[in-house]
Amino acid sequence: MNAPTPSLSLRDLPLRVSASIAAVVPRSAHDPIAQRLEELGFVPGERVRVIAHGPLGGEPIAVQLGFTRFALRRAEAERVLLNALSVPA
Repeated sequence: MNAPTPSLSLRDLPLRVSASIAAVVPRSAHDPIAQRLEELGFVPGERVRVIAHGPLGGEPIAVQLGFTRFALRRAEAERVLLNALSVPA
């Protein structure tokens, strides 16, 4: 059986919905932002949820990973892919 295909980025996760991280996808061979996200704990299997958006639904996106909250730009949140099956319909 194949693993679920990530089809949703953290940028697109609805408010207050929890999901499981599938991967952090770098935009280049040496993407320092993707590397830093992984160092901060954005790793496969961790649960994450969006807790707030900036003014008018813009930046930053406030996310919670465990007991820690982070403010991410939309471009940073796009690098974090979620397991499609972990997101409630």
